[in-house]
Amino acid sequence: MWTARPIARPDVAIFLADEQDASVDTDTLIDLARHVLTEQRVPEDMELSLLLVAPATIAELNEQHLHKVGPTDVLAFPIDEPGESEPVGPAILGDVVLCPQVAYDQAASFGRSPQDELRMLTVHGILHLLGMDHADETDEREMFGLTDRLLASFASSHHS
Repeated sequence: MWTARPIARPDVAIFLADEQDASVDTDTLIDLARHVLTEQRVPEDMELSLLLVAPATIAELNEQHLHKVGPTDVLAFPIDEPGESEPVGPAILGDVVLCPQVAYDQAASFGRSPQDELRMLTVHGILHLLGMDHADETDEREMFGLTDRLLASFASSHHS
């Protein structure tokens, strides 16, 4: 199953491609991505792609780009940093590649529902596109703290 659709919002284009078989609430992921971009004050001309892929696909990307073997839950491929591009056309923030099956399989080990795990990984991937990292303990605390705050504000604004 493959779907790609731009989501109309006057100030940002979010594209979603679902190329895998696990059941995913794509509308909620798109709403969450929109929420994160708004809360992080990402410029209005930025575009974001969310790609939902099967374990074999993300394993291939993981090996090709990170030289790691096996499937992973999320990969982020930044393209333009906010404010970096010339204002001649839309800037592309980047791609967040998610593997719902890996997320669902690992959710219980983190004490989360499968849906909550996928939402957390979506926010995590977008924050990577915005330049955040968790290379050291301080950065990790900051990134995961912001992830938790964004998820909480999304949940309270969407009552989901």
